[in-house]
This record gives sequence, structure tokens and C-alpha cells, in this order.
Amino acid sequence: MTVYLDNAATTALSGSALSAMEPIFKENFANPSSSHSYGQRAKKALEDSRKTIAGLIGASPSEITFTSGGSESDCQAILSAAKNGAEIGKTHVVSTAFEHHAVLKPLEKLQKEGFEVTLISPDENGIVSPEKVRRAINEKTCLVSVMYANNEIGAIQPVAEIGAVCREQGVIFHTDAVQAAGYIKLDVDRDCVDMLTLSAHKFHGPKGIGALYVRKGVPIDSVILGGAQERGKRAGTENVAGAVGMAAALEEAVSGMEQNNLYVKELRDRLEAGLLSIPGTSVNGGANRLPGTVNICFDGIEGEALLFLLDSRGVCVSAGSACASGSLEPSHVLLAIGKTREQAKSSLRFTLSRENTREEIDYAIETTRELVSKLREAK
Repeated sequence: MTVYLDNAATTALSGSALSAMEPIFKENFANPSSSHSYGQRAKKALEDSRKTIAGLIGASPSEITFTSGGSESDCQAILSAAKNGAEIGKTHVVSTAFEHHAVLKPLEKLQKEGFEVTLISPDENGIVSPEKVRRAINEKTCLVSVMYANNEIGAIQPVAEIGAVCREQGVIFHTDAVQAAGYIKLDVDRDCVDMLTLSAHKFHGPKGIGALYVRKGVPIDSVILGGAQERGKRAGTENVAGAVGMAAALEEAVSGMEQNNLYVKELRDRLEAGLLSIPGTSVNGGANRLPGTVNICFDGIEGEALLFLLDSRGVCVSAGSACASGSLEPSHVLLAIGKTREQAKSSLRFTLSRENTREEIDYAIETTRELVSKLREAK
């Protein structure tokens, strides 16, 4: 049996997304910037997708820019806010110590350019308090960036409260909602969000397409120069098929969110209970997390060794973010919530989707139990 439990890294393309994309590949394949009828049909498909995505997060179509995915959207949001902040003497950015590398890397770049960066540490459950954000903001702060839900432990942040603090202080607020989309009802007005990042392949859409929401009136600069596509905010011929697939996948995920979340959480709880029945195991993070995420520490076990053995038995999991795969360093997320280096290196992330089954979960539990026992006996 093959069991795919790495859905935080990427999800399978849904049938509805694939069906929506097929006509674009076969018929409406033209460049949406072309003036002829073929081009205008492609443009209509693109704009209809923009409208759909905007409506699903409470935005206006003009506030949505299509990108290649989460990393590009994060970089555009952060670097734009920093550039525009610097022009008025604001050179301080607030974020958290357990952000995705798509946020942390541009922040490192800004530090090298003279910006001050404050990284707030979450508590042991992986939650960043709005009060910590408030205390970190000063008169030079140009941006606060806090992820909506963590990609390794699934911790859901109090985004609306943090957004309210930023709005009160007059600071631009960006949230990386890549992991949250499709599992949490997003509403940019309710959450006082100024910029928000999405990536389609996290909610059963295609890879290579994402979006950046930017509230009207918030300045944004293109990080890809060239043509005037996306109203001058992102050069390059638009990925029409990707946008159509993204819109279809997000619409499907949102419409079935309540039912799917209940089902996925039931499977996750089943998996978690089974794994915790193995001696010397514990959950990393708290209860307020995404329905499909469980991050488990196996005392005395090398996580990478267990990962490869599980893969040999058909169970696909991860040791953390796919973007950090191959790194010898322990997870910065687990270190940020107070885990030791040994605990972090002994941990694996299991992430589920609506496509998993109870039979798969039971197989994963029994296989993990067997392999953990063998690894411990071999020591």
C-alpha cells in the first residue's frame, strides 16, 4: 500500500481543477495580452478566475495579482513594503522566528541592506500573541508579517487580532496564508490584512501559480520586470491555465470546507492517537492547528532514518518544510517553540488531505510502530 501523508508540501491536483484547465490547454491557449478574439477569450478566463479568487477571500478583483506561487508572492510583499517604507525613513520589519523560508530569506536580505528585523518567538504551542506584536512595533516599523498557519506544526495564529494591532498602529500587515487557504475561511477585511499570499498547489490546485492580495491604496512594486501584465505589478505572460485551475480548486475547497475539515480531523486524530500509543512519542505544538497536521517526536530515533524506512514501505511523510529538504540542520520551527536539537531531529511531520482513507491511516500507524521498534532495537 502507498500512503501519501505529505500534503503540506503539495496536494494532488483535483479533478475539478484539471477539468477546468483542459479547455485552456486545448482551445483558449492564446496569450491574454493579444488583441484578437483568441487572446480575448483567454483574457476573459483569466479575469473570471481573478474574480472568483477575490470573492473567496473578500477582496476586489483589482486587488489580486497572479504570481508563480507562495515564494514569489511573499518576496514581492516584503520587498515592496520595505522599499516603500525606506523612502519615508521606516526601516524596521516585524515577523516571527518560525516563518517559512520564503519570508525569512527576504528578511535576511533586508538585514544586509541595513534594515532592522525583529523576529518574535512563538510560545510552546506555536502561537504568537498580538501583545508581543504590539510591543515589537516602533515608530520605524514599515511592515509586520505573520503567517496564518504554520507549515510544520499547523499552529493557527490569531491573525484578526494581530491585524487589528497593525491597523491601530498604522503599520502594513502581511500574512502568508499558503497553508491556511482551503482549511480556514479567509476574509481580508475581517482580519485587517493588507497583503496576503496564496499558492494553488496547497489546496489541490496546480503547481506554478499563486496570488498576492494587496489592499487598494497599499503601494506594491514588481519584482519581475518586463511587460505591463498584471496591471504593471508582475511582468510575464500570465499562466491562464494555472489561474483557472487555482480558482476551481479554491472554490471547491471553500465550498466543501466544513465537511472536509471534519473528515480530515477525524483521520488526523486517529493517526495521532495511534502514533502516541508508541512509547516515547509526543506531539510538537498545541491543539489549535490545521485539521490535517500532526508533528510527532519519536524519542531516541533519527527522524531522517525513520522517514526513509517509511518511504521504503510506501508511507510518504516529511521531516519538515519541503523547501528545507536536504538540510542537516534541525527544523527552525521546532527550535523556535522550545524543542531541543535532539527532539527536532527526532520529529516527523504527517499531513493529511481529504483524499486519505482510514485504511491508509491504520497502515501508517502499524508501519511506523514496527519501524520505530526496529530502530530502537538496533541502537
